[in-house]
Amino acid sequence: MASLLATFSQNLKTLRLEKGFTQEGLADACEFHRTYIGAMERGERNISLRNLEKLAAVLEVTAASLITARTND
Repeated sequence: MASLLATFSQNLKTLRLEKGFTQEGLADACEFHRTYIGAMERGERNISLRNLEKLAAVLEVTAASLITARTND
């Protein structure tokens, strides 16, 4: 079983790419520094719930979908 942080990191990158964002574009939309997105995607950052909500809103998904393991359809 993957850790919650690993699941979040993988989901963030997958959803970012599905939505057509670059790391810099997502950072701009969320008002984060551009290096913060990369650090989250590498599992180097333990983010706050506020930032989780901000990411979810910009990616147009639920916060839960960012921390729940995705199934292969």
